[in-house]
Amino acid sequence: MKPVRALSAIIILGLAACSQDSQRPGSDPVNVVADGPRMLAEQLQVEAVGSARATTSAQLYPETAGRVVAVRFSAGDYVRKGQPLVILDSRQERLAVELAEVRVEEASQLLGRYRRIEDTGAISESQIEAGETALASARVELQQARESLADRTIRAPFSGHIGLTEVDVGDRIGQDTVIAQLDQRGTLFVDFPAPEAAFSRLSPGTTVTVSPFSEPERTIDARVIAVDSTIASDQRTYIVRTAVDNADDRLRPGMSFRVRYSGAGTMRPAVPEEAIVWGGEGSYLWTVRDGAAARMPVTITSRRDGLALVDAPLGANDLVIVEGVQKVREGQEVALVEPRVQPAQEVRVRSDETG
Repeated sequence: MKPVRALSAIIILGLAACSQDSQRPGSDPVNVVADGPRMLAEQLQVEAVGSARATTSAQLYPETAGRVVAVRFSAGDYVRKGQPLVILDSRQERLAVELAEVRVEEASQLLGRYRRIEDTGAISESQIEAGETALASARVELQQARESLADRTIRAPFSGHIGLTEVDVGDRIGQDTVIAQLDQRGTLFVDFPAPEAAFSRLSPGTTVTVSPFSEPERTIDARVIAVDSTIASDQRTYIVRTAVDNADDRLRPGMSFRVRYSGAGTMRPAVPEEAIVWGGEGSYLWTVRDGAAARMPVTITSRRDGLALVDAPLGANDLVIVEGVQKVREGQEVALVEPRVQPAQEVRVRSDETG
């Protein structure tokens, strides 16, 4: 009985060796279907929330304290540059102007008398110089008095729409009192954060689509006019500024907007998704090199219409196994069955493509 057992062990070992030989690379070729990669541009999609601000905006404060005697605007009015908005009591300032005018007149008359007798020798050169200095000083005092009088009227620094005010006639206001906010909103700036990856795409001149949250069905083409000079290191974003036409005055500063941009990104090799294999070390695919299977690690950057765009050293003439990936091993000889190899195609996506 012992010889029989030994013979059985030999037979089992022989069968195991045959089984291992059948799985070694270099045995019978495995039938696979291979295809060439296509070169596609990644779709760069940016969605963000932006805030609007007026092209020019200012909070108005008085130059000096005083009692309000007139308010010459209503909330929402369109005011012109230089238009009076609030007038303060100016009786003392008007008197100061009149006094300064009198002093200028006196200094001018005195200097005139000096000049008439200058040639007689009855007056010295130093007296004439003192008269000239007195006249110049009086003129400066007059200019200061006029400036003080002008400060009693708060005027619009530029043309625009003025907002609400809490200032009424009879109020006593100071230099820290807000009169109102003035906005030039014929064009609005919409600022939004964009990812660092879009820095080369979202540059001045690029067009994005914005939609106000108050009218989500409305879409507006906005042109990028400026980008921030730095990237925020904590969020890896930067600020993009766009200009939105607001000639119909339907939008307001401070509104929120949904911002969308779609454009072409980096060109990547694209392979059918079924060609991607997942293992303990991540994703990879099988290529055909000299009639044998070769493993190539890849990183999937995006997916589109059944294709996986990958970051890998794939060339236009490489062959990627798309059917039979589960049957091959490293160095396994392969036989191409009904090869679908096509010339590598390059798809270009316009920078203004949306969706």
